[in-house]
Amino acid sequence: MNNRLIGLVLALLAGTLGSPAHANDTPSTPEPTVAERLDTAREAIKARKWGQAVAELKVAAREEPRNADVHNLLGYSYRLQAKPDLARAFEHYGIALKLNPRHAGAHEYIGEAYLMDKKPAEAEKHLAELEKICGNKTCEAYVDLAKAIAGYRLKNPS
Repeated sequence: MNNRLIGLVLALLAGTLGSPAHANDTPSTPEPTVAERLDTAREAIKARKWGQAVAELKVAAREEPRNADVHNLLGYSYRLQAKPDLARAFEHYGIALKLNPRHAGAHEYIGEAYLMDKKPAEAEKHLAELEKICGNKTCEAYVDLAKAIAGYRLKNPS
């Protein structure tokens, strides 16, 4: 009986040792998808947590470098952080527009970045593009950029 019990224990051990359920290098939870990272970044943006947004979006950009939404939100986050990084904002807005020339959000946001850079004529070029993209002057991106340009002009009369 004792030998039988030892044999059974050895058989059970051999079965569990021979086929581990998880290898040591297998993560216990899957990495977030790009869509999940975008959602997390949008929540961070709403909370004005620019560093968290940038961190999520940088990973998303590595995973999907041809995602215009990722680059647009990276530009947005760099532009609105406590110390704006306009060079990086312009870089990512440029990538977003290269990937999707009709990306209304990127046109709006790059226009706002040009206003921060004291280049209203460049902002107005993007406003004109928004009118073409939207087919009118009432879409949200057009209205928002038009208001920003008007506000800039009031503060900086030519």
